Amino acid sequence: MAIGKFLLREIGLMRNRVVWSLAGWRDAWANEASLRMWTLANLLSIIALFILPLMPSERMFIMSLGILILAMELANTGLERVIDLVSPGENDLARRAKDCGSAAVAVTAIAAGVAWCWVLWRVFGGG
Repeated sequence: MAIGKFLLREIGLMRNRVVWSLAGWRDAWANEASLRMWTLANLLSIIALFILPLMPSERMFIMSLGILILAMELANTGLERVIDLVSPGENDLARRAKDCGSAAVAVTAIAAGVAWCWVLWRVFGGG
């Protein structure tokens, strides 16, 4: 009986997490051009992944990196919003924190770019 109550509670919590996550995505989509840009880049990347003669592991790796870019962009958006809330004026520490969040997105995008370069070299460069 205790396990049943536990499972019902967890299902309810999971439902809440899905609802909150979707609300966060919708809000970021409406307010963050960079999220829309990275989503478009991911869609184009996925199309290319299935046009090119790639191994399934290469497709999965590049798709995973694309999803990671979106996750980092959402985390950066959250970080920027909290910083704007607690430090609305010009502040060097706030700027540096925002720059670090942006750098996290950039590093993740570089990783995806490196993966794409590797795959394209293998396909077209004779690797």
